[in-house]
This record gives sequence, C-alpha cells and structure tokens, in this order.
Amino acid sequence: MIITHDLSKVYQLEGVVVNALLGVSLEIADGEFLAIMGASGSGKSTLMNLLGCLDSPTSGTYELDGVLVNGLNDDELALIRMRKVGFVFQSYNLLPKLPAVDQVSLPLIYSGTPNRRELASEALIAVGLGDRLNHRPTELSGGQQQRVGIARALVKNPSLILADEPTGNLDSRSTEEILDLFQQLNDERGITIVLVTHEPDVGARANRVITMRDGVVISDLPQEAVAMSQEHQP
Repeated sequence: MIITHDLSKVYQLEGVVVNALLGVSLEIADGEFLAIMGASGSGKSTLMNLLGCLDSPTSGTYELDGVLVNGLNDDELALIRMRKVGFVFQSYNLLPKLPAVDQVSLPLIYSGTPNRRELASEALIAVGLGDRLNHRPTELSGGQQQRVGIARALVKNPSLILADEPTGNLDSRSTEEILDLFQQLNDERGITIVLVTHEPDVGARANRVITMRDGVVISDLPQEAVAMSQEHQP
C-alpha cells in the first residue's frame, strides 16, 4: 500500500534550517497494523503528515496504493485524503455543539455523499456507540469521544487509518478499549492501521514497530523481535 524512497522534509523556521525527516525509505503492506515510535522531535508526526497527504516532502518519492503522491497539487492531495485516508487525533477534534452523528457525517458533506446520517449512524454502531448518536462531546467520556473520532475516520470507508497518539488523553482502561477497536478494524475489515505513539505498551499492540530518532528510521522490526530485544535488556 505504501512505498517511500529517501523521503525528506526540511523546514525553515525563523531563518533556521530544520531537517525534520532525512531519507526515510519504507514499505507498508495492505492490511498491516504498524506502530511508528519515537520521542518528541524524532520525526514520527512529520512522517505521518506526509503519509496522510497533509504535507508534501522536500525530496524523495511516496507511492500510496499505486499512486505517486509527490508532485500532486493541493486539490489532488485533498481527493486522495477524502477517498483513501482516515485520521484519528489525540485531541479528538470534535465540535462542541454537534451531536455524535453529525460529527461523523461531516466528512461525507465534503464528498457530497448521500444518506449521510444513515452512514454516520452505522459507523457509530460499529464502534459501539449506537446508543450515543445524539450525545454531544460534553456528554461523552474521553474514550467515547475518541470512538466518535474513529467513527468519523471509518465513515469514509478508508483503506488506511492514520492515528496520531490516539490514546494520549485516555486512562488505561479506555486505552485498551481503543486499541482493541483498532485491532478489530484491522482483523475484520482489513484496514491498514498506522499508529503513531511514544508509549511502548501502545506500540506493543501493533504487529510491526518502526522506531525513529532525529528524522531517521533506526529500527524496523516485527513485534516478536521487539519483545525479544526487550526481554534481553538488563
């Protein structure tokens, strides 16, 4: 699904050159559940923004589902985001006055999809919120708000979900419930899940872990190898 080659991103901040990403090459197969890990400033969020077509690389190539993404204009990037990618954020990004069903239907308004309320209801039922369709964010727990965020990503029927620190604001119980939901979407629907996190216990739920530092990939291992290396640490 995803192929990057020497992907780099350079920013100019107040005259200072910041190399946020330095020559990242990787492949992500269709249907993988993958975690991208690293400390703050490691480049993991920059990489996620590029994979989600929210930003364009300074150099290198990025192919998503057979489409060469780098070089596309803003309208073409928006079309790819609308058709292929669902986003889940740490801060939920919900509008305070809208009930859950209207929050979830928002992406469908932009795409001109009919039967928006019906599809939004189905997405909320799929994430276990069938009894919360008309509840506003203030009437929902943090875990429930994140489920609304996942339903909003799911309603477009994406082939890829990018989740940026999706459990960062949740307690341990809600964290496990959200990770179980991602696992279910991966297992039952075959959606490719890319989970950005700095928490080892969250990354441990993925089948493969890419670790970044200072804008480069320092390891790319299946979960079994990650667990084995941790067992041998003093």
